[in-house]
Amino acid sequence: MDNGRLFKFSAFKLPNSATVRAVGVYLSGALYAIGFWVMVDAAIYSKSVNASVVHVTFIDWIPAICSSFGMLIVNSIEKSRLLSSEGGFGSSSTTWQARLVLFLGFSLLAIGISGSFLVLILKFLVKNFTSFPTVGMGVSNVVSNACIMLSCITLWIVQNLEDDYSYSLAL
Repeated sequence: MDNGRLFKFSAFKLPNSATVRAVGVYLSGALYAIGFWVMVDAAIYSKSVNASVVHVTFIDWIPAICSSFGMLIVNSIEKSRLLSSEGGFGSSSTTWQARLVLFLGFSLLAIGISGSFLVLILKFLVKNFTSFPTVGMGVSNVVSNACIMLSCITLWIVQNLEDDYSYSLAL
């Protein structure tokens, strides 16, 4: 058993292939597009067809904005920056900076998904707007943020696949 491992059992490994990576990137993009379109669809429905007094406002967009910023931050960090040869408190400042920024990115993702549930509960369920076309706008907010979070997770996994034949070009 390897002493450098954290868990007793080895983690699930995806096959190292450029095809798997490309499919994962496209899947991530599709999930993000679905999440964004669900939110746009709710806003269009709210403005044009909705007969109730509840409409999609800027408050409904804030969780999606937080999730999008979180996705941008999380997927802009290289995995090699998170790992250092030295463990514990002796790690370089770049490693700690990368870990702090990664934590902030995941915090923004958590704020986004929890904020969408908060908007659903406070704006729709507490005020007894329980008929489906109206509460559907709140559900679409949750679905939108869930798709953005799944997109972030998918992209993080496929970006960090180890490829035997990848080359790093630097100037």
